[in-house]
Amino acid sequence: MRILIVEDEAKLAALLQRGLGEEGITADVAGTGADGLWQATEHPYDVVVLDLMLPDLDGLELCRRIRAVDRRTPVLMLTAVASVRDRVAGLEAGADDYLVKPFAFDELLARLRALARRGNVVPEDELRVGDLVLHVRSRRVSRSGVDIALSTQEFALLEAFARRPGEVLTREQLVHLAWDIAYEARSNVVDVCVKGLRDRIDRPFGRASLQTVRGIGYRLAEDPA
Repeated sequence: MRILIVEDEAKLAALLQRGLGEEGITADVAGTGADGLWQATEHPYDVVVLDLMLPDLDGLELCRRIRAVDRRTPVLMLTAVASVRDRVAGLEAGADDYLVKPFAFDELLARLRALARRGNVVPEDELRVGDLVLHVRSRRVSRSGVDIALSTQEFALLEAFARRPGEVLTREQLVHLAWDIAYEARSNVVDVCVKGLRDRIDRPFGRASLQTVRGIGYRLAEDPA
């Protein structure tokens, strides 16, 4: 899952980004309404989280502008404003859900997953590509019944491949799917991570699942040689 957090409280945004990352969810952060509008309309997200009180463009107007060009991506209002009138205004502006600060992180996580199920992504708990099995929530991987230990980043990259078996993905696509937007696609971070994955999911099993498509990128083969 990939989400956008539009929140001007830098400390809270960083805490959310780190906590979601530990759950295998990639989160981009925008500190202003203008930046949030640009990111929300230029990049695909599974859920957008909006703070109501932003310094330049309030969350209600931001939600309306997002809805003017994107009616599908779920929007969660996350704010300290707790009155019924404000909650109703948020929902009428196009938000799909509303969570008042302070909140329990587990509740936020559950709401994000529920919204993702209703939106563009159905986050299956189990992904299978041949004899390679990923359990998304527990972040466990196995091949032919043998457990494989992966880093958080390796798992995120493998999940991106496993959700698109056989599809050729460019380095730019993989950076967007498995890293936050601070990474530059021209760096070798994807190549390094792919090499690490091959050392763990392929070579010990005599497989060649992760294939290089010269001049384009990589793919996870459904029937590796």
